[in-house]
Amino acid sequence: MAEPKKANYLTGAAILAATVALTKVVGFVYKIPLFNILGDAGAGHFNVMYYIYNLLLTISTAGVPVALSRLISEARASSRPLQARRYYSVALVTFGFVGLAGSGLMFLFAPELASFMKDPQVVLGVRLLSPAVFFACILSVLRGYAQGHNDMRPTAVSQILEVMCKLVFGLAIAWYLKSMGYPVYVIAAGAIVGVVIGLGISVPVLAVMRRRVAAASPATLNLDKPASRLETAKEILKVTIPITLSSSVLNVINLVDTSLVRGRLASGAGFSAEQVDILYGVYSKGVTLFSLPSSFVTPIAVAVVPVIAAALVSRQGAEARSTMESSMKLTNLFAMPAAVGLAVLSGPIFDVLFPGSNENGPMLLSMLGIASYFVCTYLITNGILQATGHEKLALLALPVGGVLKICVNYILVGDPAVNIAGAPIGTLCCYGLITLLNIIFLTVKLPERPNYLKITLRPLLCALLMGAAAWGTQRVGAAYIIPFLGGGRMASAVCLFLSILAGLVVYFLLIVLLRAVTKEDILLLPKGEKIANMLKIRK
Repeated sequence: MAEPKKANYLTGAAILAATVALTKVVGFVYKIPLFNILGDAGAGHFNVMYYIYNLLLTISTAGVPVALSRLISEARASSRPLQARRYYSVALVTFGFVGLAGSGLMFLFAPELASFMKDPQVVLGVRLLSPAVFFACILSVLRGYAQGHNDMRPTAVSQILEVMCKLVFGLAIAWYLKSMGYPVYVIAAGAIVGVVIGLGISVPVLAVMRRRVAAASPATLNLDKPASRLETAKEILKVTIPITLSSSVLNVINLVDTSLVRGRLASGAGFSAEQVDILYGVYSKGVTLFSLPSSFVTPIAVAVVPVIAAALVSRQGAEARSTMESSMKLTNLFAMPAAVGLAVLSGPIFDVLFPGSNENGPMLLSMLGIASYFVCTYLITNGILQATGHEKLALLALPVGGVLKICVNYILVGDPAVNIAGAPIGTLCCYGLITLLNIIFLTVKLPERPNYLKITLRPLLCALLMGAAAWGTQRVGAAYIIPFLGGGRMASAVCLFLSILAGLVVYFLLIVLLRAVTKEDILLLPKGEKIANMLKIRK
């Protein structure tokens, strides 16, 4: 790869990685006040709607940007600009119809989808959300066209627009409906409209950006004859369908699992419909916090792929191994303290963020906190498998973990003594198995495999001591600081902040003193040189 093209690629990867992290954080900020507006039951309804939408969205759009970016890039590299335009025009029409069909199915079969999810109150929300599938299909084509021209900015802009509209419009609608006294399922349906508004606004914005991308493309004198529209459509679908199927696995598992958990709480554990809504809702709140740490690992997983791939192509096995170890160590340095922090501070976190929630919340978050580590490790090991040409093995682990999750949830959630606590246990088992399988694949397939003890022991020690410091500070604060401040949510928030601060100070001191991180590790991050200099890490 030529150096300018490599630089463009890495710049694009950094843009997308930073955007993913930003949108995850903003999405988290959006859900905290939203779930407090909705309460436990409303939070459950909101998540059910979103799982249905995510599955249809993935089926409709998952492979489109990847397929188009690849095909358009290949056509441009072969000096076939007319074929590149044909890919875009055919994809726009094809997936425009796919989007209309997806939106129509979502609207017409909303009662059946709600019944499958064991939540009949989400029918209104599913119907309000249905236009989002059409908008998302159009956006996926526009994104793929820009990515095929090595321009990641439209994708980043659309993702930021979507999440900001969710934040602004979704919360505004939810607050208004609550003030008018509507039931929680209507408020949840109104909040989901922010997603539709964000996607709808993004379409014309990206359409304008696409014209600029097209205008900036270098002209060529080669007047190639493009393939027929039918042949072009077949070529696009040939690339799109396998990617879509592989991307849909986890969404299908989540959808089936949600239906199973709600169903087993009712039929197995014997809870009423209202109790099911509350228990699943408080679990949904925990899932929101559980998914946050992985957003900080995604940039590492994205950035590491081209670096490892380039080292292997250049037959620099030692360099590839060093990069793998650095990326996994960085993941441990982010994921381990996050997991330990969520586990040991689950009670105060839930009390401060979601006051008045069901009493099961802290226990659920504590187990989900531990599971969050395995999600992060799964992401980075997946990235390494993809970089080393073993992406099929990465896909193999997902359904195996998903089946285990479904089996564990069926048994445990249906037990009245365990009930909703079985759901995070199933999640922990699922991602723990996926991580184990990925590590086995790496060990068996790679001649230059990472040294797992080297990259795990020091970060684990730092994280455990950090957890002890945070837990101890919280206990002291609960005994002295909260009573001194007169109790209440604000006093609890002050105590929680001091506990987190104490944990962070201890953690950063330990990783420096124990040399748990090196400059080589930090350089894998965007702006790694500046971060290393700021932390005064020289080697």
